[in-house]
Parts: sequence; C-alpha cells; structure tokens
Amino acid sequence: MPSAEISLPDDVDIEIRQLVEEGEFINRDQAVEELLSLGVSAYTTDDSPNQTTDEDLFTQVVDDQQDPAIRNESDDEHTL
Repeated sequence: MPSAEISLPDDVDIEIRQLVEEGEFINRDQAVEELLSLGVSAYTTDDSPNQTTDEDLFTQVVDDQQDPAIRNESDDEHTL
C-alpha cells in the first residue's frame, strides 16, 4: 500500500484524535485512511457542464411561469 506524509491543521488533528478516543476507529491510521477515502469518494469531478449560470436559472424560471389570466378553452364553459 502506498504511503504519504501529510501535515494537518491542529483542529483536524484534534478531531481525528477524538474520533479514535471515542472508539469510532481502532487507531489513527485507520481513521486517516477511512476519512480520506470517504472524502475522495464524495468528491466527484464531472467534465460535463451540469452547472448552470445564474442567467440560465433566471431564464428557466421565467420560461416555466404561466400567466394566471390565460384561460384554456375547456375552462371557459360554464356548467350548471
């Protein structure tokens, strides 16, 4: 298994230590490995442009709106 040396901010180191002390992980190595794996699997890169710009969102909302004053032909009939 490849190994890597990393420097962590003090607050992250404290959180990892607390997780180990609380029994969430067997030891520090397991905690770092699992947390890093979870982070990598949660981070997804997608080459397709799924993000829409604010202008696209505005246009979509405006296009989806319907004028409440517009009546359908079938709605104009009165029933008694």
